[in-house]
This record gives sequence, C-alpha cells and structure tokens, in this order.
Amino acid sequence: MPYPDEFEGFMINELGKYKDFKKQTFKPKVFGDNDIDIKIECCGVCGSDVHTVTGGWGDAPTPLCVGHEVVGKAVKVGSKVKDVKIGDRVGVGAQIWSCLKCAQCESDNENYCPSQVDTYGAPYPKVADPNETISQGGFSSHIRAHEYFVFPIPDAIPSHFAAPMLCAGLTVWSPLVRAGTGPGKQVAIVGLGGLGHFAVMWAAALGAEVTVISHSPRKKADAMKLGAKHFISSGEEGWAKPLAFKFDFVLNSADMTHEFNLDDYLSILKVGCRFHQVGLPDEPLKDLKPQQFMANGSSIGASHIGSRPECLAMLKLAAEKKLFPMVETIPVSEKGCAEAVERVKTNDVRYRFTLVDYDKAFGN
Repeated sequence: MPYPDEFEGFMINELGKYKDFKKQTFKPKVFGDNDIDIKIECCGVCGSDVHTVTGGWGDAPTPLCVGHEVVGKAVKVGSKVKDVKIGDRVGVGAQIWSCLKCAQCESDNENYCPSQVDTYGAPYPKVADPNETISQGGFSSHIRAHEYFVFPIPDAIPSHFAAPMLCAGLTVWSPLVRAGTGPGKQVAIVGLGGLGHFAVMWAAALGAEVTVISHSPRKKADAMKLGAKHFISSGEEGWAKPLAFKFDFVLNSADMTHEFNLDDYLSILKVGCRFHQVGLPDEPLKDLKPQQFMANGSSIGASHIGSRPECLAMLKLAAEKKLFPMVETIPVSEKGCAEAVERVKTNDVRYRFTLVDYDKAFGN
C-alpha cells in the first residue's frame, strides 16, 4: 500500500459515469500538526455521494473519491493533537476543515464557516495546505482530517451503525435540537428514507410526539418501530386537512420537494413555525410566492450538517439508549461501490448502506 505518501480509493473519473468506479491512488493534503490519519474500517453511502457522482448537484472535480461517513482507527496523529491517540476508533463526517477563528466557528457553527472544506471535492485553502489539494473521501484506504472534525466513537455503537450517523444522523439531529424538539412538541417527518428514519428515531428519543408523512404506505410498520406515534399517507386525497395548524416543526427529508404541493405542507404548521429542508432536490422550487406563508406566518428553511458539539451529543444519546439505524452492508470494491450508488439512486435500500471489508480491498 502506498500509505503514507499516497492513499488508495475507488474513484469516479467522469461525472455522469456514476457506476464506473476505478481503484487508483491519490495524494492527500500535506500532514499538519493538528491532523490525524485514519485507516478506514467502513464508510456509509450518502445521497450526497449519488447527487455528486451523477452530476445532479453540478460540477465537481475529478478524479473524485466520495464518501463522508467514515469510521476507522487513528494510525498517525499530529504533534498538537490533544484528544485522539493512535489506535482510537474515530469517525469523520461531511466536513473536514474550517478556519476555527471566525464568528461562526467561535459560536459552534463551524458548519457554516465561509472557509469550510467538505470532506471530498473541495480545495483546501493555502493556510491549511500550500498545495491547495482537493479533498478526497472515504471510499478509500485512509483519510486525513483536522482533529476538530474527528469524533470518538463510543464503544456501545458498532462501526457499521456509527458510520451513517456522521452525516445522515447529524444532518437531521442538528435542526431537530435547534428547533427545540422535546416533550410536548409535535414534530412531523416527511419521507422515511436514509435521513428520515434517523429523524424519527432522534425526535422520538428526544421526547417529541412524532408523525411520519410518507407516500409509501408500506413503511408504516418501520415508522412505528422507530418511534413514530402516527403515520400519514400523503398519496391520499385531502391528507393535510385534518392536520391544519398541528405541528411545531416539519422536517422534510425527501429530495423531491420540487414535486410537492407545498401549500399542503405549509398548512400543517402552527403559527410562526417552520418547514425545514434537509433533503435537497436537484431541481429548484419554482413559483414560490410570499403569499404562501401568510395564512399561518410559516417559513421555509434548510441547514447544513451539524457542529462538533451536536455530533458528540448525538453519539452520546445513541450509545446510552442503544439507538441504531437500519443498515445494509456491502463489501467495498469497484462492483460494491457501483451497486450501492445505483441502489441509493433508485431508493432500493432500507435505509442506509455501509461499505465494509476494507481490509480485503486495501490490505493491512
């Protein structure tokens, strides 16, 4: 293996050819005093990976190694790293660097840092890497990350369950806790997929009364198993009318909002409450008018992953309450990466994939 000068990964060389993964090497950023090298044990497969390699979210640099739900063991730590030692089991999510100096970073909003670096497909600024290397993700042998974006994984959480928490889990955890989800709150989760099933589990564990709104009636049993109290089939005529002014927060995890009758979803909010997006469609929301929000003073918003304190709190709760997602595993390989991406693209997964068997693919 070419480590530590080069890492190996299963990479896409042309956007759109999203099943054409090739095993090849790439150079990581220059190792810094605050950096940690992680030998990867497993990596979740996120909808973001699919939107990226298909080109649905626009241009991205190639060759590209996606994957930002990484779990593995620290094999090298920088001289200024304080909280991680060699051999620790740790994880990395969808962000790998920020300036840690701006107002956002200093208020536990580093996920909104103007200089933040995504875990893959983003150039490092010169202050972090003189070569301005493009970050590469976790469908690879190793990942190099700043210590602030490396999270200790509690012993109680198996690695293949922990991996999807680091993006999907955190992406819904952050808006739920920022919305004050807890006892006495009525929360609706739209869509029961990779994001939505986490959202149901977290919202119920935080003490809210949870309703799932889904176009797939067959998912009712899973919704109830995850902690929902109610299930609404959005394919039924007039589904929204009995729910008028019911919810304190509506979290939309589906990436098909451009096909929604948005007025229905806004109508179910209490006065002054929010319809919040974490599912991001390829298409824009057309014909959106201010008048749509006037009947109840509602609003629409979105958010980006979550902060380090939020991630640590999420992992702590998951460990204490033994809250684990529904995960299928696939051995990492050119074929395995292609299968996982295709099946996520066609919603043929219940409800997250984790790529495993990294030792077989990359050796010891």
